[in-house]
Amino acid sequence: METRDFGRLGRISALTLGGGGIGGVWGGTDRAEAVATVHAAIDAGITMLDLAPSYGTDFESEHVVAEALRGSAHEVHITSKVQLPDDDVRDFAARIRRSLHHTLRRLNRDHLDVFLLHTQFRPDGTALPGTVTPADYRAEIAPEFARLRDEGLIRAWGISAVGDPASVREAFRTAPAPDAAQIVVNALDQNGDMWIHGDTASPDNEALLTAAAEASVAVIAIRAVAAGSLTSALDRPVAPDHPAAIDFARAAPFRELAAARGESPAALAHRYALSVPGVSTVVLGVKNRDELAECLKAESQPRLAPEELATIRALA
Repeated sequence: METRDFGRLGRISALTLGGGGIGGVWGGTDRAEAVATVHAAIDAGITMLDLAPSYGTDFESEHVVAEALRGSAHEVHITSKVQLPDDDVRDFAARIRRSLHHTLRRLNRDHLDVFLLHTQFRPDGTALPGTVTPADYRAEIAPEFARLRDEGLIRAWGISAVGDPASVREAFRTAPAPDAAQIVVNALDQNGDMWIHGDTASPDNEALLTAAAEASVAVIAIRAVAAGSLTSALDRPVAPDHPAAIDFARAAPFRELAAARGESPAALAHRYALSVPGVSTVVLGVKNRDELAECLKAESQPRLAPEELATIRALA
């Protein structure tokens, strides 16, 4: 498997196994199959696992990886996240540290390779449930991540670059700067149900990629198949007005293009994300070994040429 530069961590695999699939977020799976999928991913050369406490019931993704790696000699990078609650008790630094210690205990590890803020940004002076402001980030959040890195409890830290775009770009420029950012990268630039800001701003993910590169922030590409909207069929029931259902309908021309090329939509979507300049690794939302195999095959194919990327972007 191709490896790419990831700043403080050196080189990592072009594909990362995500915790959403093995945690049961993207359709049903079971513990045995999830553990087997982790083993298959590592055997195939994947060197990073991207988890979160919220991926699955009762921290399932973290429990799956703890079981999969028990007694293993494999060297693998593990990321997890902290989501800051929406209530009147700020105390962000204490909550970040407490969440990390809970994750390390579940994983039976003494450090994380990457620890990520799993909360969106809103502009200063505005109100939006479940978000943080640049002022919060500068004063409390970034300094605590930096302290954890200095203490050796994490090797690197980053943010979820989903939310008010200007605030995210400001975070890239703020010292201490994040080492990494998770940015939505998919063929039709679909944020789906991750975009909670209504029509007040555009996600502008291409601009975020440029800003990350300018700030030397490693990019972890997420939502390569747009929560299933860029696959052959949604693998979980959603209401007709759910963002995934709306995006799936919008993606009909993409599925037609994939068919004309003799590829599955999911394979083409992953080849697209892998081919976008500036991406260090692409997170997979697979939940079993069959889905993993399809992504591994896509990774083994040549990267798309600039003109092919442009043709796909034109479908958005």
